[in-house]
Amino acid sequence: MINLSIIILSYKSKAHLEVLLPSIWASEGVDFNSIQVIVVDNDSRDGTLEWLSDYAKASSDKQNIKIIPNVNNGFAKGNNLGIRQSSGKYILLLNPDTKLNPDTLKIMLDFMDGRQDVGISGCKLIKAGGKLDLACRRRFPNPKNAFVRLFLRNNKDYNYSDIDENTEMEVDSVVGAFLLIRRNVMDKIGLLDEDYFMYGEDLDWCWKCKTAGYKVWYYPKTTVVHYKGESSKKARFKTLKAFHDAMWIFYKKHYAGQYSFFFSWLIWLGIYGRLAVLFLARSLI
Repeated sequence: MINLSIIILSYKSKAHLEVLLPSIWASEGVDFNSIQVIVVDNDSRDGTLEWLSDYAKASSDKQNIKIIPNVNNGFAKGNNLGIRQSSGKYILLLNPDTKLNPDTLKIMLDFMDGRQDVGISGCKLIKAGGKLDLACRRRFPNPKNAFVRLFLRNNKDYNYSDIDENTEMEVDSVVGAFLLIRRNVMDKIGLLDEDYFMYGEDLDWCWKCKTAGYKVWYYPKTTVVHYKGESSKKARFKTLKAFHDAMWIFYKKHYAGQYSFFFSWLIWLGIYGRLAVLFLARSLI
């Protein structure tokens, strides 16, 4: 019986997978016969898929790993492809540019086993330089805190930065780089929303989880290193647009009905006006 399915979406991530996959198999206190790893490769075309195939062939019996070649149709669609072929009681979305601590899987699975009221959880993510990845605990974006964060550069009301990073707590959202969800909760709320190409789908999933009556929990009793942004650096302009598209999709789904057409038009103008300015600024550099 599979207890945990780990879904890794890869895009030109060979160097990071060489670090991540061994860190999974170095986990302590878990039964590897109950863990499956599914790597979906989003058409890397840089040798990643070939390396993965060789790695899977050379893996020991304890390493249950499946490789799925895919076209690059975004984060949500790629992860959903892997999820559909998984069978675990829990599903872990895990970025390729991460590295697990030996105790991470045991601590997080033990926590979820003991908290049936929690539908989604995430741990403490630390960037390569040692600082907290602020995205690992977030409030839902709304017109006010999004404006303050994006235009005034103040993350306090969005990233809980006024609360000690070692405090476990219920949050609005954790980040898709490390997101642990119960299968029975996913069965109720559905797969990731494929309207999002990249960014926003983790926020949307957490919104649905809480709407269904489950808690989303930040549990900093273990840490994961997140070499953040490595995949997105491969196509900066495309990912920048995807980031702004995600803001607009999230607003339309969860807030537009509360506001007038004129206010929503201002929101759209603010989002895509910012995108246009950033495009222009980066093209001049």
